[in-house]
Amino acid sequence: MSRDPLVVGNVVGDVLDPFLKSASLRVIYNNKEVTNGSELKPSVVMNEPRVEIGGRDMRTLYTLVSIYDPR
Repeated sequence: MSRDPLVVGNVVGDVLDPFLKSASLRVIYNNKEVTNGSELKPSVVMNEPRVEIGGRDMRTLYTLVSIYDPR
């Protein structure tokens, strides 16, 4: 039985075809990891999260892009 949140939440299988992850992604607010179904209070998300991206090949680099739309 998979513990992957996308599999548990039926995203993989219902919405996406099964796939192998090439990198892991963790989003952490105030030392608490965000998972599917997490409820975040406005006071928790006032500060930027810590984002960790990992993979098998440490020579591969990733860029996070933040899109801010003040509308």
